[in-house]
Amino acid sequence: MKIFTSTILSLSLSLNAIAEENSEQRYSLGLGFGSAYSGVGANFASISQHEMKYISAGCTKISSSHSSTCGFGLGWIKTDLFDVDNDKHGIGIYIGKVDEETEAIYNQDIYTTKKQDVYGAGISYTYFKDGLLASDLNYGVSFHVTNAEYDDNHGWYFQLGYQF
Repeated sequence: MKIFTSTILSLSLSLNAIAEENSEQRYSLGLGFGSAYSGVGANFASISQHEMKYISAGCTKISSSHSSTCGFGLGWIKTDLFDVDNDKHGIGIYIGKVDEETEAIYNQDIYTTKKQDVYGAGISYTYFKDGLLASDLNYGVSFHVTNAEYDDNHGWYFQLGYQF
């Protein structure tokens, strides 16, 4: 765990040093849960004064007895949609794997199951505690619709994370 944490911090500091050459853009690594982290996971983001574009990887279900549901996502958050001078309130969109569903199949008294990935697209609200460009906490909520056939075809995520 110490090696993982020190690697993340080293990578984040290195990326920020590269981005300091262009003060209007930086790169960030984030850890947390919610849409910006594909469940419980991490993201890698390109951040400018009023927008954040990210790719994320994480798990929406983690189980020791069943397979975990993990995947990737993409997102874009804008902070200047309502107030140009405020970079704390972000409205975003995202797509990615949000779940997995299982279909039970009965064929001539033989029971089998078929797993299918569930993908979603949604909108989000994110509050950046010290602004989008700062390394600090963020939290929010999002709503998504999915391609689920058997489960609910919509859902919510609450979000809490830290962008380095």
